[in-house]
Amino acid sequence: MEIIRAENLRHVYKTSAGEKVALDGVNFSINEGEFIAIIGINGSGKSTLAKHFNALLMPSDGKIFVAGLDTSDKKNLWRVRENVGMVFQNPDNEIVAAVVEDDVAFGCENLGIEPDEIQRRVNFALDIVNMSAYKKFSPSKLSGGQKQRIAIAGVLAMQTKIIVFDEATAMLDPAGRREILDTVQRLHAQGLTIIYITHFMEETAVADKIFLMEDGKILKIGTPRQIFSDVKEIKRLGLDVPVAVELAERLRRRGLKFPKNILTDEEFINACLNV
Repeated sequence: MEIIRAENLRHVYKTSAGEKVALDGVNFSINEGEFIAIIGINGSGKSTLAKHFNALLMPSDGKIFVAGLDTSDKKNLWRVRENVGMVFQNPDNEIVAAVVEDDVAFGCENLGIEPDEIQRRVNFALDIVNMSAYKKFSPSKLSGGQKQRIAIAGVLAMQTKIIVFDEATAMLDPAGRREILDTVQRLHAQGLTIIYITHFMEETAVADKIFLMEDGKILKIGTPRQIFSDVKEIKRLGLDVPVAVELAERLRRRGLKFPKNILTDEEFINACLNV
């Protein structure tokens, strides 16, 4: 069932130098429970699009509908945001309390939820992200990956149907990135709709679909295997490809018979064993 739809969505920023078109007639639909990765170089429109999912930005033209709600209708603002939670780049900017469980409860408190229900939700959310043991900790004592998991728990406690990750692993080390991606995959397995914006191409391999963006447009929508099958096109756009895809492509150029649909490290290793 469709949960998000964009119709000729445009966004234009007003700057001192004039107008800057960030989204230029974007059309797509996302079904409930899908995992969508969005990729493109800086300035391609990824983060602008992310801010339209929960009405942080209003369309300059066109429409975007979230759970059937027109985001440009101000009467729908809070209902849209009840459906969509966001996790941003810097976990330190997302922490508002001195104790982990208080931070996770913050959004629920702003929604006016009863204290007993808040406590139930906080415990549930911390359990999902494997952070229950840290509920009484100060966030300042946590790693970057742990802080991002606390931010995710705060979104889960508000019981949103959709979570948007806007470069949520950009400031983390490899271990932290793995923590977050594992958490995201668990949430997806439980039926949440995931929208995942990243510069790390390996992270997109687990998505159902990838939106490939350039200059405010969606150039292509496809599975990870479909998107990364054209290495030359991806690199033309200034993007990398997953390491397994890159290595397989180089070895094919050297005359080795590697399958063209290799995507993951495991597939690459299996192909090496069979060459």
